[in-house]
Amino acid sequence: MHLEKLQLLNFKNYAEAELQLSPHINCFLGNNGQGKTNLLDAIFYLAFCKSFFNPIDSQLIKDEEGFMSLSGEFNRDNEKEKIHVGVKKGQKKQLKRNKKVYDKLADHIGLIPLVMISPSDSLLILEGSEVRRRFLDLIISQFNRQYLDHLIQYNKALSQRNRLLKKFMEIRRFDEVSLEVWDEQLMKYGTPIYEAREQFIIKFLPLFQKHYEFISGNKETVDLIYQSQLKEQSFRDNLLNSREKDRRLTYTSTGTHKDDLSFEIEGKSLKKFGSQGQQKTFLLSLKLAQAEFLKNNKSIAPILLLDDIYDKLDEDRVAKLMQVIQKDWFGQVFISDTHAQRLPKLFDALETDYKAFNIENGEVKSV
Repeated sequence: MHLEKLQLLNFKNYAEAELQLSPHINCFLGNNGQGKTNLLDAIFYLAFCKSFFNPIDSQLIKDEEGFMSLSGEFNRDNEKEKIHVGVKKGQKKQLKRNKKVYDKLADHIGLIPLVMISPSDSLLILEGSEVRRRFLDLIISQFNRQYLDHLIQYNKALSQRNRLLKKFMEIRRFDEVSLEVWDEQLMKYGTPIYEAREQFIIKFLPLFQKHYEFISGNKETVDLIYQSQLKEQSFRDNLLNSREKDRRLTYTSTGTHKDDLSFEIEGKSLKKFGSQGQQKTFLLSLKLAQAEFLKNNKSIAPILLLDDIYDKLDEDRVAKLMQVIQKDWFGQVFISDTHAQRLPKLFDALETDYKAFNIENGEVKSV
């Protein structure tokens, strides 16, 4: 899988840009704040129909413009895929594949497997469980279409159940029969979500541990532990036992929307006991394992986006990373760097095919 041409119009700090890309490695070079990361985000958007950094589409539109658009011409197993997305302020965004509009945006997820490695990955460790669930969902949704459908339906049912609980508080009357309608929906869609996450971790964990051993030099053991209330008792029992609590809180306190991933090193919390270097290695290993997992399960090498890796990784980890991206797990690699000569010199020395672009104030020039 690789992107042959990228076009941007009124996207973030870009008025207009068009890039002809290498099928192997592409380097975006320039000072901070010039738009390197925005190019990576544009590619991410074409794969997932949303920004990696900002969930509000209207805030991605440049300055006072009324719309923005992104277009990409992909080569997927020697077949052309033209993806176009348009966003107008106050209107629903439109996504097209080969000039045909998608009925549901969710139908697009998984067509373009992609992995993003960014400094913001540290939020996986520092923030709450929602960030780690999103990490799980992003991977599983790319190879399991039914999972994404279940997730959408589960979230709709959860929203309705929470709305009903708030209504009970307002009218000062609790109706268990009405609540059970949404309990059934949560169980119907939440149970397969739990099962899919559990099976994913079983298959993903060995890949993750392998990458950590390689990058760290086999210095310590690491683990990923899937935490879910459904491990202790059935979904139905969870809902029944928390019903009175939910009534008081006016929201649903149990279910797969409360699942989490525990990151551990030597049997202890990575957040509390891991050094900065260990945390960086842990996160990098997660993303490399994600790429290998997608390659194994979709038989298509995913696109890899690397944002300012030199800013967050030391030379040794970058060297290990460059060894890994030479493998066939990646269909195409995009790397941003503030140093104009560092990446070109590296890939020249490795005799690796690449293309470099200078980015300055939203303007792109091929080197």
